[in-house]
Amino acid sequence: MGLHKRQFWGPMLLLGLSPSLALAGEPDSGDTAWLLTATALVLFMTLPGLSLFYGGLVRAKNVLSVLMQCFAIACAVSILWLAIGYSLAFGEGNAFLGDLSRALFAGLGERAQTGTLPESVFAMFQMTFAIITPALIVGGFAERARFSAVLAFSVLWSLAVYTPVAHWVWGGGFLARLGLLDFAGGVVVHITAGVAALVAALVIGPRRGFPHQAMPPHNLTMTVCGAGMLWVGWFGFNAGSALAANGDAGMALLVTHISAAAGSLAWMAMEWLRHGKPSVLGIATGMVAGLGTITPASGYVGPGGALVIGLAAGVVCYYATWILKRRFRVDDSLDVFPVHGVGGMLGTLLAGVFASDALGLFSGQGYAQGQAMGSQVAVQLFGIATAALYTGAVTYLLLKAVDAAFGLRVSPEEETQGLDIALHDERGYDL
Repeated sequence: MGLHKRQFWGPMLLLGLSPSLALAGEPDSGDTAWLLTATALVLFMTLPGLSLFYGGLVRAKNVLSVLMQCFAIACAVSILWLAIGYSLAFGEGNAFLGDLSRALFAGLGERAQTGTLPESVFAMFQMTFAIITPALIVGGFAERARFSAVLAFSVLWSLAVYTPVAHWVWGGGFLARLGLLDFAGGVVVHITAGVAALVAALVIGPRRGFPHQAMPPHNLTMTVCGAGMLWVGWFGFNAGSALAANGDAGMALLVTHISAAAGSLAWMAMEWLRHGKPSVLGIATGMVAGLGTITPASGYVGPGGALVIGLAAGVVCYYATWILKRRFRVDDSLDVFPVHGVGGMLGTLLAGVFASDALGLFSGQGYAQGQAMGSQVAVQLFGIATAALYTGAVTYLLLKAVDAAFGLRVSPEEETQGLDIALHDERGYDL
C-alpha cells in the first residue's frame, strides 16, 4: 500500500531521515508512471484549465491580463520552488518550517528516492500544487490590479504563506503531528488561496461600478472549456496525492468525480429554484465547489460520504457567494473565497466526520491514530482556524508592502480602458 504525503513525510521527518534515504530499493515503475501522469494533469489545471476558466469570466478588455497573470505565476513559482520553496516545505527543519537542505534541489539526482518514487517526480508533483495556489488568488482582484504588483505579491505570498502551511500539513510540521486530515490540499491550497483572495479584494477595493454596474462574463464557452479541463485535471490533483498507483488512488478518483457531479447539480438546483432557470455559469461553478470541497477528504471518505460532501458544497458555496456579494458587497471578482475558501473549510471539517468507519453506507477509511470523531473534528477545526488566521494576517501585510513598493491598483483611466491595452498593449480579440 502506497504512503500518502502526510503518512509518509511526518514519520520520516520525525525520525530525522533524509528523503533519499527514507526507503531502500528501486522506485516502483507503476507508482512513478502514475505520478508522472498526475503531475501533468495538475499543471494542466492551471495551464490551460484555470486560465481559460478565469479568462472567460472577466470582461473582454481584461481577458489577456488574466491569462498573463496565470502564465507568469506558473513560471515564477517554478523557479522559486527550485530555489528554496521545495526545501522550506519538505526539508527536515522543525515543526513550523523546513530547512535549506534541498535548496536548488541539492542532492536531488536521478537516484534520489522518496518512498517508492524518484524524488524528482515527487518534487515536480508538489511544484504543480505550489503553482496553482497563488494562481487561484488572481480571481479575487481580477480586472484592477497592476501586473507588477500581482507578480511580486504571488512570489512573496508563495514564500511566506504557501511553503510554511505546506510544511505544517505535509512536511512533518505541527498540524501533521496533531493528525490533521488533508489529503490533497483543503487547508494547504483552498483555504489559503480563498482567504488570501478575500483579504486582497478588501484591501484593493471593488471594481469601478461594482455592485451597480453589470459585469457579466464575456465568454462562457471559454469558461466551460476551462471548467472541463479543471475537472479532468483534478483527478491528478486528488488521486495523485495517494503517491501510488493503488486502491487509495482509485477511491480518491472515484469520490472526486462523485462530489463534482453532486456539487454541479446542487448549485444548478439552487439557481433553478431561486431564479426559475438554471445557468451554465452556475453548473460549472458548482462543479468547482464540489471539487474543492472533496479535496481534503478525498483519501479518507467513501462514495456515500462524497455524495453528501458534494451536495453540501453546492448549497453552502452557492449561499456563501450570494451573501458575500449581495449582503456584504465584497468584490471578490471570480468568487474565490466563497467557492475555494468556504469549500476548503467545509471539506476539511467533513473529512473529520466521514472518515469514520462507523457510519454504515457513509463510512470512510477510519481515523489515523484511532481518534474518535469528536477529537478528529476538533483537530480539523484547529487546522482550519490556524491556516485561515495565519494566511489572513500575512496576506494583509504583504499586500500593504507591495502597495507601498509598486502600487496595487491601476489608475481609473487604465481600469476603464482595460488591462489588456493599458498594461500589455495587446487585445484579446481583433475581429
